[in-house]
Amino acid sequence: MRTDAARGTGSGTANGAARGTEAGTEVLRARTPPRGTRPRAMVLDEVWRELDGVGPLSGPQGGPLSRTVKLLLDPLVIRPVLHPQCAGPLVSSEGAALLATLLHASADALRATAAWFTLLKRVRRGMRITEGNPQDLYFQLCFELATTEGPPAPATGERTAEEALRETHGSAQGRTTQALREYLTDPAHTSALTAALDAAWAARTAGPAPATPAEIRAVLDGCPAGVLGAGAGAALARLVADHAGTAAGRALWGALPESAPPARELGLTRHPLPVGPGLGGGSASTSALGLPFDRTVHERVFTVLQTSSDRAALAPVPELVRREIARSCAPWALTDESLRVAATVGVHLALGLRPLGGEPGAGGGTGAHRAVNSRWRREAYVLRARRLAIDTSDPSDTADPSDTSGASGISGAPGPGGNPADVAEPLARIARELRTPWRAYLRRLWVRLHGRDVRDAPMTGVEELWNVLDGVARSVILDHRGRVRHALSAHPAASERTAS
Repeated sequence: MRTDAARGTGSGTANGAARGTEAGTEVLRARTPPRGTRPRAMVLDEVWRELDGVGPLSGPQGGPLSRTVKLLLDPLVIRPVLHPQCAGPLVSSEGAALLATLLHASADALRATAAWFTLLKRVRRGMRITEGNPQDLYFQLCFELATTEGPPAPATGERTAEEALRETHGSAQGRTTQALREYLTDPAHTSALTAALDAAWAARTAGPAPATPAEIRAVLDGCPAGVLGAGAGAALARLVADHAGTAAGRALWGALPESAPPARELGLTRHPLPVGPGLGGGSASTSALGLPFDRTVHERVFTVLQTSSDRAALAPVPELVRREIARSCAPWALTDESLRVAATVGVHLALGLRPLGGEPGAGGGTGAHRAVNSRWRREAYVLRARRLAIDTSDPSDTADPSDTSGASGISGAPGPGGNPADVAEPLARIARELRTPWRAYLRRLWVRLHGRDVRDAPMTGVEELWNVLDGVARSVILDHRGRVRHALSAHPAASERTAS
């Protein structure tokens, strides 16, 4: 006969198992998509591969480039606003059929678009144009040419392409990266600009770390789609009115080095404390930029010019530089209070992200955390990472936050048919980011907020804030997914062992 203690233990175990089963059932139910629906991205990929002649608009694996979807398919072919069946991450069988119909109906225009894009790139090289990203600048232009003129004519195509390029780049009206470099390195301007930068940094005011307001949790609880309400909007308005974003940004300047400075831990700077930005003026590349708070004024304005699809709408280069000097020395390196609040709310969301599982971090557990974490944990590469030998015992990861080259996290035994280290290295980088997901998230969030600040586009409400916060999470997930796919496709033998 069991003792009372034994009976109690057995009963508790049984009840715990029942609760665990119920919880597991709820998780499975939440993860199961509605019957008959499929991921929209998967449908797009399958239909796109049925088209021929669209290679210049496709990625290495044959699917449409992300910019193809963003700049061509969604706004010009699918038009989800007019065809809501094709919108959203999941589409019904009717939506998938309509999506396929729309793409096949535009197949000729897309093939002509690809041909024009190839021609414009060739003419661009001949004209020695290096400004901007060709996909951002030319995709929609090529679609316009394709719909108005069809594919490039052998006799007149190059002349038409040259005229289009001159019109496109002439509309920049002097707002070019070359003009920026010349302005910043001109001795007539350098001294005054450096003095203005030093004065702006000296005038900053550090402040104590603000208490975490309940309004931030209210905003994050009310953010996810379907939960938006007046309470979250009122909480966001109070944060802006109380200048909570400014206070949080100033706190980053005043943290003590020995207390694990927040700005460095957040992945926004390599330094123990943020340091004054430099003027810069040498070469710059979007592939070799510093962390957000470590970028020079030149790098900050350079990225604005490179990513702008309509430079004529920007201020002249001297004005862009003057504004960036003030912005780079402001809290969060942002000037608009609603965007500073967005950065502050984003930090609280980011610090509660746990794609590898476990309890949310401090301040976590809101509706926004549950929405992002549940989506992230369903990713195949995350499930793969959890099966691998990943050391998650120290989520603080005191290594250099800007270093993503470490080989810690994933181990693989050598075997025939490929070197597992080749595939393990990129997977290890992603595993490291999954241990400290807030760093990649906040870097990407800051870039988006900075772009809005330059364009004078404040955060107008909770729904817009959630679109940005959720969009950044999706962007990080897609980036990881693409890197994993590339690593595994490059070393199929090693990927099979990794999967097993």
